Amino acid sequence: MTKAIEQETDPGIERLCKKHERFISAPPTPGIERMEAQFFGNMFAPHRHDTYALGITMHGVQTFNYRGEYRASNPGNVIILHPDELHDGGAGTDDGLQYRMLYLEPALLRRGLDHDHASLPFIGDPVIHDPILWSTLASVLGELDRDVDPLLCDQFISDIAQRLSQHAKAPLKQPRFNAAQRMDQVREFLAAHFDRPVQSDELEQVAGMDRYRLIRHFRARFGTTPYRYLIMRRLQKARALMVLGQPLAGVAADTGFSDQSHLNRHFRQTYGVTPGRWLSLTRQDDR
Repeated sequence: MTKAIEQETDPGIERLCKKHERFISAPPTPGIERMEAQFFGNMFAPHRHDTYALGITMHGVQTFNYRGEYRASNPGNVIILHPDELHDGGAGTDDGLQYRMLYLEPALLRRGLDHDHASLPFIGDPVIHDPILWSTLASVLGELDRDVDPLLCDQFISDIAQRLSQHAKAPLKQPRFNAAQRMDQVREFLAAHFDRPVQSDELEQVAGMDRYRLIRHFRARFGTTPYRYLIMRRLQKARALMVLGQPLAGVAADTGFSDQSHLNRHFRQTYGVTPGRWLSLTRQDDR
């Protein structure tokens, strides 16, 4: 699978066709999303995810603003974006951009760390040159039309955690009081009730602590807030329903949003494009 990507990143690759802008999504894997994007110009408005975003630039120059600075990645580099960090995205040249990205939930990354209470790794530079990490990502991004083998997935998570830990100059801060098990229970509760309004007092009952302390512990463990985590679960379900052809008004109602405009606003804030634009580019994948 790595070899296929190496061929695509060859400097002699033909210029991308402007009429072939597209998004390709891989079959879903718990805690992991894989995708390829191919486009021209500035595609993504400022947005943020609740996952680690790990990518490899395949063709062109990948540009984005991140943590107050303009960044650029060339083929062969690895991009590392942290949960809840605002960023945009576009092609740095007229030749267009092609890249593949993996979105990894912090809860899954934790399984590959040395111990369950370790701090999430933080890498200050979002563009790095690491052939080992590049190859690790290529092992699961090489063929997006196939499921990831379970054994390969476990190996991949372990390898990713090791490489990110080695690059981390400073871990994300952890509260002194260990509330790991309680935060895991809060996360499970949110995932089970994503399609309805969840009240803070419900989470307080699950966690056994006040809401403000809960938010601090949840962010330290998963890199995002309970509210953001809930919204992301709704949006994941919304995308799945959109691909099936359901109208946006019905999708909004089925995923806990108050109406279609509420869905549209959160979709753009999270993915940087409108639901209609995302769906039109996704449907252009004719593999």
